[in-house]
Amino acid sequence: MGEALIAAAAVLAAGGAVYLAAAARVIKQYERGVVFRLGRLLGATRQPGLTMVVPVVDRIRKVNMQIVTMPVPAQEGITRDNVTVRVDAVVYFKVVDPAGAVVQVEDYRFAVSQMAQTSLRSIIGKSDLDDLLSNREKLNQGLELMIDSPAVEWGVTIDRVEIKDVSLPDTMKRSMARQAEADRERRARIINADAELQASKKLAEAAKQMAETPSALQLRLLQTVMAVAAEKNSTLVLPIPVELLRFLERGRSEQESAPEPRPHRDPNPPVEDPAAPAPRADLADPDGAAPPAQIPDPFGSASPAGLADTPGSAVPPGLDDLSGPGAVLPPHRTPDAPPVAPPFPPVTPDNPTPTE
Repeated sequence: MGEALIAAAAVLAAGGAVYLAAAARVIKQYERGVVFRLGRLLGATRQPGLTMVVPVVDRIRKVNMQIVTMPVPAQEGITRDNVTVRVDAVVYFKVVDPAGAVVQVEDYRFAVSQMAQTSLRSIIGKSDLDDLLSNREKLNQGLELMIDSPAVEWGVTIDRVEIKDVSLPDTMKRSMARQAEADRERRARIINADAELQASKKLAEAAKQMAETPSALQLRLLQTVMAVAAEKNSTLVLPIPVELLRFLERGRSEQESAPEPRPHRDPNPPVEDPAAPAPRADLADPDGAAPPAQIPDPFGSASPAGLADTPGSAVPPGLDDLSGPGAVLPPHRTPDAPPVAPPFPPVTPDNPTPTE
């Protein structure tokens, strides 16, 4: 009898141990337990620690309450300014309602991932390229709101969303590099121009100061010579003072601006003979030059040299008879004057060529 009782107690103890092993569950600190009894959700979630469920009747599902880091695959889209880009992001979320995350959605991780991809593609189409590159904080906030709106019903809250990388085409990268280079060059030119302006002002003040004290220019020249000589080279440069060049230029300008000397006037100008005939118009130079001066005939005859002024002499064609009534007499000759013998013999049939 006693042995039977002991055996029954041992069986009950073994059965109780098996029951406890099947009913006991351990929930970690970062987890919560959702219990379904015969498929029906129990009202309260199980807290961390040891908890008991009815074997075969109850089923418990543990839900992770930690923040989950989920990378969003790169999405390719066209921005509002028609630039093709590839953007990838990362989403940080956590479960705040374990029962809702289990009951409301089949797989809340997959649902959040798909919602993040669609929201990222939508935010790319609504933004400009400059916003994607420089104004990411605003885009991150908009992307977070777009994902968090449907996730609240699933018992999930979005902690933050970050755009991780923006991939651009190679042509766009080269264009942006040229733009950045041009902007840098513009800033460099502005800085150089500003430096030149400040330097010119300082040099103008120094020039005024040296103009008041000319010896300062000479001292500056000596300092320059000392600075060049301190380098221990064989070439010594001696600059020419600017004042010397100005002095030479001033003297040259005065020489060029001096008036030209007037021509000397002869006190005894030659007196023209009123009896002298006027020059013939047909002997004038067609270019307007004065006719050559007439050479007086030493023999007092206007006939060409070598021709006799006699009645029997031959006269070249084209010449008028100087002894006629309408003949034009040379100056200093009267109609009654006897003819002058020519210096050469007359031209005759026997002597066609005059010789000496």
